[in-house]
Amino acid sequence: MNLNVLIESLGCAKNLVDSETMMGILSHNSFKLTSAKEEADVIIVNTCGFIESAKQESIDTILELAKYKKNGKCKILVVSGCLAERYSEELLKELPEVDAIVGTGNFPEIIQVIEDAINGSRIVRAGNIDAEISEDLPRIISTPNNSAYLKIADGCDNCCTYCIIPKLRGKYRSRKIEHLLLEAEQMAAAGISELIIIAQDTTSYGIDIYHEYKLSELLQRLCTIDGLKWIRLLYCYPEQITDELIAVIAQEEKICKYLDIPIQHCNDIILKKMNRRTNKENILGVIRKLRRSIPDIHLRTSLIVGFPGETIEQFKELEEFVKAIEFDRLGVFPYSMEEDTAAALFLNQIAEPEKQKRLEVIMTLQQKISLEKNKKKIGFFYDILIEEKIEEGVYLGRTQYDTLEIDGVVYINTIKMIDIGTFVKVRIVDALEYDLLGEMVDESS
Repeated sequence: MNLNVLIESLGCAKNLVDSETMMGILSHNSFKLTSAKEEADVIIVNTCGFIESAKQESIDTILELAKYKKNGKCKILVVSGCLAERYSEELLKELPEVDAIVGTGNFPEIIQVIEDAINGSRIVRAGNIDAEISEDLPRIISTPNNSAYLKIADGCDNCCTYCIIPKLRGKYRSRKIEHLLLEAEQMAAAGISELIIIAQDTTSYGIDIYHEYKLSELLQRLCTIDGLKWIRLLYCYPEQITDELIAVIAQEEKICKYLDIPIQHCNDIILKKMNRRTNKENILGVIRKLRRSIPDIHLRTSLIVGFPGETIEQFKELEEFVKAIEFDRLGVFPYSMEEDTAAALFLNQIAEPEKQKRLEVIMTLQQKISLEKNKKKIGFFYDILIEEKIEEGVYLGRTQYDTLEIDGVVYINTIKMIDIGTFVKVRIVDALEYDLLGEMVDESS
């Protein structure tokens, strides 16, 4: 079909990979991809449904883009992703503007869905959350400047009490090593230099199909691929960060000395209520081991404040923990009470104003920590991946210690022209709370 299609991807990087696969399927079937909303014949909103704020953003985006059915060329509006999986029938009933609903395991059917919708049917394709997605599907990388995500697994078996993901994404399903290596080789051949490893839980990789954890082996084999300069690890659960994995990160030059470890809390009672399979002592042990084995490791974590029953004392313990550990990167979320999760039934739900107050305390603390850590980088030299030209003589880039669209950036002053997507040597000259200022080094002198 000679139709223009726009895909609006919301939520996490894992959802973005699904959007990129839909882009590949559509492009290989004579659809034209567009970023111009007013020119789109078909609009697909690939939604997030993880927490309340994400659900609201998804609904707002659907309603905003639905306007192009009146003010543009749009004939078909499709809602896909986690919100579509979670509320498929409700969305079709409550939003007459929507022509089709596509769940998390059904997005490979996007061509048939569009064709059926064009023929006048209102479509719901959902409920296939444990689907094994074909490895033969095309994909169009949409991330900028030679960076791309490699999704090594889908679904989750952890069943944290606050989390709806297993009901939206199904059981944990690893992809085979040979398929991942082939995809990574193809991306490197196409010019990708930074590979960002993602899954709901990357450290569980391989346990379902190989009956043992295989992340270390996968990383070692990815490091042999020519063209890759940075390999970055996200979503590493602390209880499965093994000595073997730490050794691989330490030894392999291509692996960024950066690790994302979502611990959510440090208090043992709260961790147990969350159904996290670790405790404070183990978390501390992993952090100490990482910093001892990899002196320049930068650690990112995410925390939840205001979990049901979190006392002032337990929150103070978390505050002191953050102060003592001094994470390099940190994100904080107020607990979101989600229907169909165990924690939604817990007693002693905490009021929203108190959650926000606790969030602000942690973020204010982290801002100070981040500034002090950034100041220590002044005068040092770093390889920077150039991402954008801000204005004449000013570029924006990232160190290996900052992940795409999440962490800080480096603003670089230079009189030279720099190609976007290349690596340059930069000396840090000043520091902000989260970002750095640098000057390009003239390596020819």
